Amino acid sequence: MPVTEPRRIGFQVELKPHAYDPAVTPELFEGVLARRVIAFFVDLIILTLPVLFATLFILIFGVVTLGLGWLLFWLLWPAAVLWAVLYYGFTLGSPRSATWGMRAAGVELRTWYGAPGYFVLGAMHGIAFWILVSMLTPLILLICFFNGRRRLLHDILLGTIVINSDARVAAERAASEPGVGQYGATDPYRDPRERL
Repeated sequence: MPVTEPRRIGFQVELKPHAYDPAVTPELFEGVLARRVIAFFVDLIILTLPVLFATLFILIFGVVTLGLGWLLFWLLWPAAVLWAVLYYGFTLGSPRSATWGMRAAGVELRTWYGAPGYFVLGAMHGIAFWILVSMLTPLILLICFFNGRRRLLHDILLGTIVINSDARVAAERAASEPGVGQYGATDPYRDPRERL
């Protein structure tokens, strides 16, 4: 009688190593916290402006319709939440894995194993941030000072990391190389006797 292994039930999980290590690539993490703050305020403006315009429209529409249009105010908060979820989902789920504020600040979101974001992850990232900050006070943001990757609580829970974008890191590397200025290897101010 042949000896067979016991039948396995369930599924296998492949554990992947962290793709970004601050000890190996510190340039990915330099200044990320300050850039996240800038990105937050840019995104807050982008999220708030359409809601303010909708509020103004409903207010004027209510005056014109003698108060009947003000019944639309009950749609304002669900529409604002839907707008925020779609904004985070589509921007963090885009190929650049960054909201417009994050793009302006030069940072991007990645999974802990290096993959770009996707729609559901982006939407959950925004939802988790606002729920955790609302429930646990903004003091919960201090957790970033106690880990090397400068992750916030919602980053840890969702398995994401925010790093400097590739373009920013490449520009910083090029600027730090001796003899390479803003024009790259063809810098006109570079000594022509130097070899690459």
